[in-house]
Amino acid sequence: MAQITLSKLQHSYYPNPKTPDDYALKEIDLDWEDGGAYALLGPSGCGKSTLLNIISGLLDPSEGQVLFDGKDVTGLPPDQRNIAQVFQFPVIYDTMTVFNNLAFPLRNRGLNEDAVKQRVEEIAHMLELDTMLDSRAAGLSPDNKQKISMGRGLVRKDVNVVMFDEPLTVIDPHLKWKLRSKLKELHQRVRATMIYVTHDQTEALTFADQVVVMNDGQIVQIGTPVELFERPAHTFVGHFIGSPGMNVLPCDVNQGMAFFHGHSIRLEGAIDSTGTGTGTGKTEIGIRPEYVSLSDKGLEATIRKVADVGRHNVVDAMVGDTLVKAVVNGVVPAQGETVHLSFDPAKTRLYRDGWIATQAQGATP
Repeated sequence: MAQITLSKLQHSYYPNPKTPDDYALKEIDLDWEDGGAYALLGPSGCGKSTLLNIISGLLDPSEGQVLFDGKDVTGLPPDQRNIAQVFQFPVIYDTMTVFNNLAFPLRNRGLNEDAVKQRVEEIAHMLELDTMLDSRAAGLSPDNKQKISMGRGLVRKDVNVVMFDEPLTVIDPHLKWKLRSKLKELHQRVRATMIYVTHDQTEALTFADQVVVMNDGQIVQIGTPVELFERPAHTFVGHFIGSPGMNVLPCDVNQGMAFFHGHSIRLEGAIDSTGTGTGTGKTEIGIRPEYVSLSDKGLEATIRKVADVGRHNVVDAMVGDTLVKAVVNGVVPAQGETVHLSFDPAKTRLYRDGWIATQAQGATP
């Protein structure tokens, strides 16, 4: 296992990049602690797989360094980085038994058969494959084949990092939750450094202790699942995480106050004059639907649609020509009805050019 450090990392697929748009990865500085469970989360094309391939040694970065425990491995090939990788499609030998598939990486490194047998049986038990060890892999279901692929990555004790590249893509939806739970349990037991790449927020948030959210080649926020939900650092994070995503509403700022459709909106704290979200760029209010409520006073709105999603209702309300979503429990108004919306001030934030621009409660200016 290893601490992984990315230092001033950038990558372009063009030979002579000239502008930021020429880079698939914009400058990244990041530390992953030894033994941590991390997720790289973002939409297709945001740079997740490029970053994973650079860490694994399949791709040389245009600029910057990759370090394992402080050692520069940027120029080392994959076989010298001591990593394991699990891909979308199970990488196994169909003609071999489950036992021999799991034993293969150990035998390749010259372990004696007693040690091989002990380790294979240990990992097979964790993955609930111990009753299948003598079965040929070809006859197994897709989820069990992916378990074998995961086991091949976990069976070596000397691995610096295990990387999962969208490993549940080909798994039936009703089996995904079982494999997600199993993977989380495995991490807690073996404590290997794991990096999980996905565009699925549920997979990322249920697996990782820390989630790295990427968009357009850059990291927009790193945090726990709770931090990403409760205080998105960027409007993209608010949109991408949560169902429904965060309301992002156009607003004007005047004399340190935010105005939405002419109404003054109370924010979580003072509008920041330092940091990323400063300047004179586009200003927006961010408020999650969970913190929008129907009340006797507030913003006047017209109900456009009500969706019953089981645990609660999601209400689409129009304030002028702007859509505002609210999560509502209990009785909901009818379509076309006029209501009033109230925002929880502690959860209402100003964003400037996408970046958060209000001070958190209790923060010092």
